[in-house]
Amino acid sequence: MFGFLKGLKVTFAQLTHKKVTLMYPDEMPDFGERFRGVHKFSPEKCIVCNQCARVCPTSCISLSGSRGGDKKLHIDTYDINFEICILCDLCTEVCPTEAIQMTDTFELATYNRVDLYKNMFWLDDNRKKTEGILEHDASSFGGEK
Repeated sequence: MFGFLKGLKVTFAQLTHKKVTLMYPDEMPDFGERFRGVHKFSPEKCIVCNQCARVCPTSCISLSGSRGGDKKLHIDTYDINFEICILCDLCTEVCPTEAIQMTDTFELATYNRVDLYKNMFWLDDNRKKTEGILEHDASSFGGEK
């Protein structure tokens, strides 16, 4: 009986506190500046050093590049498998040119696993959306590769 009254005391004490529920998705949560969400990628900055793929603990990053006429490496493909990515931020730490960075985007829910494979074009669009260059369009942000 004492435990029951103790529980009621806690319940009634919470009735006077301010509610913290957000009306998601109309009202987005406020994340700290060090929140690690989905990556954004700038292909023009990438020097194809492959450090991000080597440091990744889950091996979810794959990239390839080729030498152009100017004898420099240019990126051809950059893919991330978000099905196994743990958003550990190691790939952004080792990148010498800061071509890959984390954003506060976290919505990747899908009904199809194939939609979790993102290429450099999707990641570049994610960069443009977070920087306000493109309009936020939910249909193009979903799962297109």
